[in-house]
Amino acid sequence: MTMTDDSQPKDAEPGAAANAAHAQPGRPAGQRRREKRDVHGWLILDKPVGMTSTHAVSVVRRLFTARRAGHAGTLDPLASGCLPIALGEATKTVPFVMDGRKTYRFTIRWGEERDTDDAEGRVVASATARPTPDDIRALLPRFTGTIEQVPPRFSAIKIDGERAYDLAREGEVVELAPRPVEIHHLALIETPDPDHAVLAAQCGKGTYVRALARDMGRLLGALGHVVALRRTIVGPFGEPHMISLEALDTLCHRAASGEGNLAELLLPVETALDDIPALAVSRADAARLQRGQAVLLRGRDAPVFRGPVSVTASGRLIALAEVDHGEIVPKRVFNLAGLVGSAGRQEGQ
Repeated sequence: MTMTDDSQPKDAEPGAAANAAHAQPGRPAGQRRREKRDVHGWLILDKPVGMTSTHAVSVVRRLFTARRAGHAGTLDPLASGCLPIALGEATKTVPFVMDGRKTYRFTIRWGEERDTDDAEGRVVASATARPTPDDIRALLPRFTGTIEQVPPRFSAIKIDGERAYDLAREGEVVELAPRPVEIHHLALIETPDPDHAVLAAQCGKGTYVRALARDMGRLLGALGHVVALRRTIVGPFGEPHMISLEALDTLCHRAASGEGNLAELLLPVETALDDIPALAVSRADAARLQRGQAVLLRGRDAPVFRGPVSVTASGRLIALAEVDHGEIVPKRVFNLAGLVGSAGRQEGQ
């Protein structure tokens, strides 16, 4: 597999991922399958190198015995770092996380271009030139802002209904059109030796770090590909929120034996909605919204803006809605019965 370093899932589409991960890897033969339960919240996994995002979701889902789980942006086996995993009703907020900015730290190896634009691919061209740190820094402004980028041939983009990486593996010539992407910040961190450069990038949805390394290598006359990639931020989630798989496994087993609370491992569902306005309504209006009915607010309670909002009642997330001329129209309604990631609160287990 190649590194998919943007928010476009390679293993599965976001909706499919939310319903995936039914397998329970590692369950001994003959062991009784545990009954699934309703679990709601975000688990921010520090995904290790060597694990697919789909496998990571299945492991987390098994540890929490959760009914539903999905991830917000694939990291392939060669990449590590921030993999937000949505459990239960949090899967309804996945698009808000996937649309957020992402930050990466990555290492380029100069001298070789590969067909996958990463270390797993086949060498297709080589160069003897090596860029100096000043050469690299001088090039960075050309890759900052809105740029046109041709995605890697080994990517999840669909061509006539087929994934580009499937076509490329079958030996077909894959021609992908350039598309605009936003790179908010790009910096050279260090050059440990003439063959390698470590950079950091903050970018928007759809940016391929592998393509960035490929294009920089071509312009520098050095050619290049990504040999290490770590994602440090996805939307509102970053390294302070992350937990390793080993630590998660230990804490989940302690909770199962009565030492701790699983809810304390989860961030609230509404954490993904930090960038949109929050609107508090009465319990009566909340009941109408939960039945899918629009609510019209008048007077001083009427919202003075238009657009998406997260609706709460008595501090509890009720719905995602659209506001227009004081009318609140529910788009997604939440049912947070069960284990809820909210300041360690446990309800209705």
